[in-house]
Amino acid sequence: MIAVDITDDMVVKAKHKTMEMGRLNKSILNGAGTLAGFIGEQVALQVMGGEWSNTYDYDIVLDNGQTVDVKTKQTSVPPLSYYECSVAKLNTKQKCDIYAFVRVKKDLSVAWFLGSKNKAEYFENAVFKKKGDKDGDNNFVVRSDCYNMAITDLDQPS
Repeated sequence: MIAVDITDDMVVKAKHKTMEMGRLNKSILNGAGTLAGFIGEQVALQVMGGEWSNTYDYDIVLDNGQTVDVKTKQTSVPPLSYYECSVAKLNTKQKCDIYAFVRVKKDLSVAWFLGSKNKAEYFENAVFKKKGDKDGDNNFVVRSDCYNMAITDLDQPS
């Protein structure tokens, strides 16, 4: 897990992308997390390198040609290693090679690059949670069918 300070430049770029994008129709948070999502993409880009592409299927194209879709959650506390990362069932058809996971602090001061996982490996090892299920670790009620994996099971950058 890598902590990354969020810069003013990141916020400006994210606000610009948010205005370009508009409201996301299938967002679990009905678009409320769009700004944080674009900040998360910039954090992943800073850690992983590549080019910010921002398509429906992926957000980053790495130098080796692999595509990365970045999944971001907002948080009020630093994440712990047993916290889970999620891919909504709605997003399983995205054509990407890798998922990367980021948590952005709600005050936009810092973010954490949590790690990444090859898409096929992610779904082989993730735990399916149905909408309405309660997460046993934190009693969070799942808002949408999703596949979860603990931060400790993600690959860390070398």
